[in-house]
Amino acid sequence: MTDDTTGAPTTVAVLGTGIMGFAMARNLARADGFEVRAWNRTRAKAEPLAADGARVADTPAEAVEGADVVLTMLYDGPSVREAIGQAAGALREGAVWLQMSTVGADGVGPLARAAVQHGLLFVDAPVLGTKEPAEQGKLTVLAAGDPAARTSADRVFDAIGQRTVWLAGDAADGPASRLKLVVNSWVLALINATGESVALAQGLGVDPRYFLDAVAGGPLDAGYLRAKAETILAGDFPPSFAVSAARKDAGLIAAAAREAGVRVDLAEAAGERLRRAEEQGHGAEDASAAYFASFPDGAPPAAR
Repeated sequence: MTDDTTGAPTTVAVLGTGIMGFAMARNLARADGFEVRAWNRTRAKAEPLAADGARVADTPAEAVEGADVVLTMLYDGPSVREAIGQAAGALREGAVWLQMSTVGADGVGPLARAAVQHGLLFVDAPVLGTKEPAEQGKLTVLAAGDPAARTSADRVFDAIGQRTVWLAGDAADGPASRLKLVVNSWVLALINATGESVALAQGLGVDPRYFLDAVAGGPLDAGYLRAKAETILAGDFPPSFAVSAARKDAGLIAAAAREAGVRVDLAEAAGERLRRAEEQGHGAEDASAAYFASFPDGAPPAAR
């Protein structure tokens, strides 16, 4: 992607290079026509991006200075506000701000107001997908925002995702972030149901693979079920969507539902399971480690 008038590379500042932000920044750095700057609170997490040509910055202000596009991929709304606040003096008026973190229904408004304050074109664009799709550039982007930003936004989205769903409505009202909560409610239900079913099978003395064989190829089967079940059965939980992040999202879902007058019993139960798993020491592991919350002492039958 290059500037349409000058032919110069488009400068993208990526604030937040955790599991998702790192993969996004790397794909942008490897795509033609982008100059990428990356910042992360823990600099060591961003430094490997230098091998792909990205410039690693020490501060958000250094990363965004003169940038055409600012992409935020941080833990939550407060961390996004903090990073943009630290970058404020260096933001270029008229730059496009792609807010891609999961901030919840109430978290978008303050960010949209900050964009107006700093003269930025704001796009709220949370993503669907975890580590592997992010690394492969196969994320789905849910986007809503300033029409004037759409051309620049789409070019960035094409480098990091395989599909973009543009939603009608004002980004400040959060149509994209609200849809992300709906999807994540389903994701958390699948993750926790998988862990609970595997744990129940083990508790009842049933080989969990018989469960997977019983539903194979039928309407009860799902790719996500198999992926998370295999993680549990292998006893290895590299974070794709970490327990702590999933617990945070469950809280956002529950809060939005209460405001809307909707009961989300499953989401609240999922949040409780994730909280227990976090207390058991699994916060940094993949959300499928909520499986351990099925056991009062955190130990599956085979480990007792």
